[in-house]
Formats: sequence, C-alpha cells, structure tokens
Amino acid sequence: MSKVLVFTDYGGPENQELIEREVPQPGPGEIAIEVKAAGVNPADAKMRQGLFGTKRRLPSPMGLEASGVVIAVGEGVEDFAVGDEVLGSAAKGQGTFAEHALLDASKTVAKPEEISFADAAAIPVAGTAAYDVTHQVQLGPGQTLLILGAGGGVGLMAAQIGTARRFRVIGVASASKRELVESTGATFVESGDGVADRVRGLAPEGVDLVVDLVGGQALRDIAPVAKDPRNVITTVDPATAEELGGSGVKRTQEALERITAVIQRGPIDPHVVQCFSLADAQEAMAAVEGGHTAGKVVIQP
Repeated sequence: MSKVLVFTDYGGPENQELIEREVPQPGPGEIAIEVKAAGVNPADAKMRQGLFGTKRRLPSPMGLEASGVVIAVGEGVEDFAVGDEVLGSAAKGQGTFAEHALLDASKTVAKPEEISFADAAAIPVAGTAAYDVTHQVQLGPGQTLLILGAGGGVGLMAAQIGTARRFRVIGVASASKRELVESTGATFVESGDGVADRVRGLAPEGVDLVVDLVGGQALRDIAPVAKDPRNVITTVDPATAEELGGSGVKRTQEALERITAVIQRGPIDPHVVQCFSLADAQEAMAAVEGGHTAGKVVIQP
C-alpha cells in the first residue's frame, strides 16, 4: 500500500485527506516513481477549488511535480529504466503528494547528481514557468526586467535568470521578502499602493518586460510602467494581461531540460525554504495557499 494526499470534493482544504491506496502502475507513456520530494504550488489549491474545471475523478490525488526514483515504466517508454533518478510532472489525473506517483514520461528528465531531490522537485512547475516567462520576450544585457511577485518560487528563479543574463532586474514583493529578493541581485520594490510610482523612480522611462506572477488589480497597477504593453507577460492571469495589451506565458517543451541544465551548472537556486513530511502535507498546502511563503515549499515522504 502507498499513502497519497487527495481531495474528496471540490472546495476548501477541509476536503483534503491522506489515504492509502495500491501502489499505482504506469500506463503507456508513464513512469512510476518512489517519491523523494514533491513541489507545492498555488495551482494545487486552485485545482482543488475547481478553478481548472471539475471533471477530475474523485477522490483526486494532489500535487503536480516530483522528483524520485523510477520503480516501473509503462509501455512505449524508452528513455527511463528502473533505478533512474528523475524529476517531472504528474501524469494526467495523477498526483505527487504521495509515497509513490506516476509521472508523464514526456514531461520528465533525468535528475543530475548535482541537484538534490528537494531542489529537483521545484523545477517541473516553477522552474519551467520561470524559464518560459523570461524567454518569451527577448531582452539584451542592460535592459530592464520587472517581476511582480518576485518573492515566490517562480519569481526568485526568474530574478536569478534575469541577473544571469545581465538584465537589470526589479523585484516587486512584500516587505518581508526584501532580503530574499535582493539576494538574487534584483533591486527590491515594495508592493502595494504607489508601487508604479516607486518603480518609475528607478526606471523613469519604463521597463522593457513585466513578468506578472500575481494577476488581478496588482497587475493592472503595474502594467503602465511597461514601455510596450505587448511586453506584459503573465503566468496566472492571461485574461487581464490580454485586456491590457499583453499575453499569457507560452509554455515550451524544451524548458524542463534547459532550466534543469542551468540549475545543474549552479547559477540558479530553486530556493527551497520549507520541507514538510507527507504526514504534514496539509500544513504544506496551508503555507502555500496563504500566499505568504518566501521561496519554494516541498513535501518529502
């Protein structure tokens, strides 16, 4: 038997439950892993709330990304074998807050020895989002990248990518995250009322790219600082971005392999700041759902 965190109905955290099930067996294009770490993301709560639709079979396993050791491979999988250390995204309808999980082999890569299991678990969702959103608009050295929501897992990696590419990076976040944002090499700007004016004080002519990780009114407030509204890119609120002249992030197949290679070489730190046991998975969810976590939260069975 194998433990897994599920939600039993759509709605709030009261619908989450740790249950036991048979060890899942991989279908075509899937691999089964013994989970070593699983990343926790705001999208996990949104899925439970039904914001991505309500057609998943209940109870539904939770968790979108994981690292671990392959224990079985499904039909048609040729790139992985039992015993391989990997990181990747959950197979369709599956979840990773578990002792054993199924990954989509097409969204999985080998885990380099240089990357810990905890750090690796932060790459498939947050790492690829950070990579794609900072590469969708091509900037050159010295141009200005502004990140709204720079203190979370995606934001911190996006800031480091910008610094590594020699952009001028401005990170907008709450005051409690100032030190962490500045550790990436970014210039910190406190979020909240008057944020656009504070940014203009640093960049009077505007910024070359706005990366939005927050959405809603915060995005509306900051978007006018972009020199070109087409260069407002969001990972969370494409409807608002499009209304303002920008767009949602375009996800790419190569992002996982590329950001993993960058992290392997060392210039990017996934900033895992909290690790919870599977027994405390609901606390991990609460920490991320509260929106005040600086960096990345993972669950380690």
